[in-house]
Amino acid sequence: MSFLIRRIVLTIPILFLVSIMTFSLIHLIPGDPARVILGQEATPETYQALRHELGLDQPIVIQYVNWLGKVLRGDLGMSITDHVPVIQLISQRLPATIELTIGTFIVAVLIAIPTGILAAARRKTWLDYTSTFTALGGMSVPNFWLGMMLIIFFSVKHNWLPSSGYTPITQNLAQNITAMILPCLATGLRESAVLMRMLRSSLLDVVNMDFVRTAKAKGLNEFRTIIGHVLRNALIPVVTTSGIMIAGLLGGLVITESIFSIPGFGRLIVESVFKRDYVTVQGAILISAALVVLVNLCVDLLYAAIDPRIRAGEG
Repeated sequence: MSFLIRRIVLTIPILFLVSIMTFSLIHLIPGDPARVILGQEATPETYQALRHELGLDQPIVIQYVNWLGKVLRGDLGMSITDHVPVIQLISQRLPATIELTIGTFIVAVLIAIPTGILAAARRKTWLDYTSTFTALGGMSVPNFWLGMMLIIFFSVKHNWLPSSGYTPITQNLAQNITAMILPCLATGLRESAVLMRMLRSSLLDVVNMDFVRTAKAKGLNEFRTIIGHVLRNALIPVVTTSGIMIAGLLGGLVITESIFSIPGFGRLIVESVFKRDYVTVQGAILISAALVVLVNLCVDLLYAAIDPRIRAGEG
């Protein structure tokens, strides 16, 4: 419990620093939100009135304090261009990205774990070389190219799956699953290559340890040794890589979301940046940082679950 409390307490200064950096960097972006909203032909009086309404005429420190006070009360502000609460926009867009992230991770794990174990168990054989070569190829293929190839094959040529669109899981489960298959494959295939390479390397590091040689001396075959003794000890680097991957996917799926017309969280941030909707950008990045911190916290807890030697005061 003390381990968990310490990790939660550490997130407070991290989020505070992220809020300062986000607020400062957003205000350094060229362009004036008031000018973007009104256009270049607006009168100076109208322009100054809107800047006063948005609070842009105040010192940046005062703007930050006012914004942070609202954030602490659960208010991320009002979107400048959409005129709806930012928390509402995020709640509409975030579920699709979370679903795509989970689907991507499932695809990656289902491919990476069997192939990683197979490559480690049959190292320096054609199976190992084929898996390694395929993984390197998968890491080199861009997501947008793979996504378009999947659309051409499964949607245009054979009409097996929809090429784009998104149906919330609460509205129609079947349509939701069919619409998310191609996006999850497009991102999951590449991420599986990263996990597979990491798992194989970690397994080969552990397989040469003394306790593994003892297990083999007792008569256990290669696969039983890896599954029963090696795999758990080799998961720490894989869990770390998985955490980094999930954290990156939560805010970095904008290309996949654009190709498959998914109204996700990443597209919301990019669209808000182009529209100079700095209120939405600030709120979205703060939520994204909070999600990354949450993922890292879960990774820390998994460390302790996988390896009992890892405790609050160790490692």
